[in-house]
Amino acid sequence: MDFNNNIPIYIQVIDDIKMNIIKGNLSLGTKLPSGRDLALQYKINPNTASRIYKELEMDEICFTKRGLGTYVTEDKNKLLEMKADMSKQLIEDFIMGMKNLGFIKEEVIGILEKKY
Repeated sequence: MDFNNNIPIYIQVIDDIKMNIIKGNLSLGTKLPSGRDLALQYKINPNTASRIYKELEMDEICFTKRGLGTYVTEDKNKLLEMKADMSKQLIEDFIMGMKNLGFIKEEVIGILEKKY
């Protein structure tokens, strides 16, 4: 994964994990890599990997079973909520980018209709 220097690494990895859950690459209830393996996979510090899992647990996207590891949530509603939140953020970022380029609403709609 190529990291963006303008966004903290832990946030980028969290977003990547969320995207993999939404796309179905990580199914509900799937065991996640250990913190050490996550650090190796993303080439990050083990402390960063630990923080990532803590953040995901606080957001109820994963849970830890003592001595067994960390697992993706089994809550389908959480998956739908996460998908809605991420789509909302993508749309807001897109709209802001188009506004910054000087596009008006009608132009954006026209572009979307042609491309979609």
